[in-house]
Amino acid sequence: MGGDDAPRATVAGAVRAARESQIPIFLVGDAAALEAELARHGPRPAGLEIVHAAATIGMEESPGTALLRKRDSSIVVAMNLVREGKACGMVSAGNSGAVTGAAVLRLGMLPGIERPAIAVVFPTRHSGVVVLDVGATVDCQPGNLVDFAYLGVAYAKSLLGQSNPRVGLLSIGEEPSKGNAQVKKTHLLLKDSPLNFIGNIEGKELVRGEVDVVVCDGFAGNIVLKSVEGFIELMLGMLRQQIHSRMRYRLAGWLLKPALLTMRGQLDYATYGGALLAGVNGAVIIGHGRSNAAAVANAIRTAQRLSEYRIEEELPGAAKDVG
Repeated sequence: MGGDDAPRATVAGAVRAARESQIPIFLVGDAAALEAELARHGPRPAGLEIVHAAATIGMEESPGTALLRKRDSSIVVAMNLVREGKACGMVSAGNSGAVTGAAVLRLGMLPGIERPAIAVVFPTRHSGVVVLDVGATVDCQPGNLVDFAYLGVAYAKSLLGQSNPRVGLLSIGEEPSKGNAQVKKTHLLLKDSPLNFIGNIEGKELVRGEVDVVVCDGFAGNIVLKSVEGFIELMLGMLRQQIHSRMRYRLAGWLLKPALLTMRGQLDYATYGGALLAGVNGAVIIGHGRSNAAAVANAIRTAQRLSEYRIEEELPGAAKDVG
């Protein structure tokens, strides 16, 4: 029931995932509204069921208050399905704070992990880079950032197929002496860890493909995320404007169309469907508020893939020993 075009986009994405990937899916929300949307898609795919939830948490609501007052909300009901083992993962394009809070309360944290992180996969020249945290934990201790590094490595292995992911620490300079006290302490801890830590990286190196995991606190990470999203929209918009400005540019655009479509796909947030809520004991994907059917379908596929990967096996006791 969350997202700018819910439940239309959510249902359309679920139907697509069920038909194309044969994934069994629970649609959680107002049963009447979901039935009406499903009717638009012809015969119901096998394995797609509706679970009624009487309430919805709005995007403008305080997550903590809403979770206490709306225990029958779609977010809480869906998270309970994961907790009870009836579902292997959960996808939502709704209130991200409520999704995070419900996951922590209902699913708990992975062994040794204290705080959750939101992880996103940014495109690079070669494959992708896992960046975390981009908004779940704004105020971090160095030990939390070390935890995030271990989580990022696990996701780089499961999603990107990296065998020995390279870890970088986001800072204002490459030298170990650069950064605030938090970054300097984290640098020392990561240097002494068994991770493949290559040192500090600056923002300009984030998408060059020289690292597979970038660690930062949720404050800096969210600024990076929103800045990158804004720049991509600006770049694609300016390119589209220029192509349509002159006849010869339109001809060149027609010739370059396959390459431009490939580039747009690489930059599209819908590729993985959303952000990964790292650190909780379950596969949880937080979709973009603008999620369309393709994004929802890909988020469902990503959640299923993550549920099959034993993240906790990548979290040795060393992750806490260094903290």
